[in-house]
Amino acid sequence: MQISSRFTLAIHIFACIETFQGEYKVTSDFLAQSTNVNPVIIRKLLGQLKNADLIDVARGTGGTTAAKPLNEITFLDIYRAVDCIENGELFHFHENPSTDCPVGRNIHHILDDKLIRIQDAMEKELASITLEDLRKDTQKYLANEHP
Repeated sequence: MQISSRFTLAIHIFACIETFQGEYKVTSDFLAQSTNVNPVIIRKLLGQLKNADLIDVARGTGGTTAAKPLNEITFLDIYRAVDCIENGELFHFHENPSTDCPVGRNIHHILDDKLIRIQDAMEKELASITLEDLRKDTQKYLANEHP
C-alpha cells in the first residue's frame, strides 16, 4: 500500500513556489514542467491546496504563492488538503473477512487499535515538519548543485 503521489506532488509544488516565485510566474504549466505531470492534475492539486487556504492563486498567469508563513504550514496540513487517504483512515481493511474463521471474526479487534496508533504516530511526525524546513533543505541542495 502506498499513500497517493498527490502528497509528494503537493510538496514539490511548494518547493517550486518558494524557489521560483521571485523569478517566474509559478503557474500550473510551469509546475507541470517541473513535476513532469499533466497540467490538469496540477490544477486539481492547486484547487485542493487553495480550498485548504494553503496557497493563493492569481487568475490567469498571475502565479501561485503560499497563503501563510512557511513555518505555519505543516506536512500534515498538506497531507490532509490533498486527500491522500479515504475517510481519514490510512489503512483500509479487506472487505468481508470470514465470520466462520476465528481470526476473520476478530481481526478488527486484533488490529484496529494498533493501526490507529500507527496512523497517529505518522500524523504526529507530519505535523512536526513545516514548509520552512522544506525551504531550508531546498536551498541547501540547490546551493550544492552550483558550487
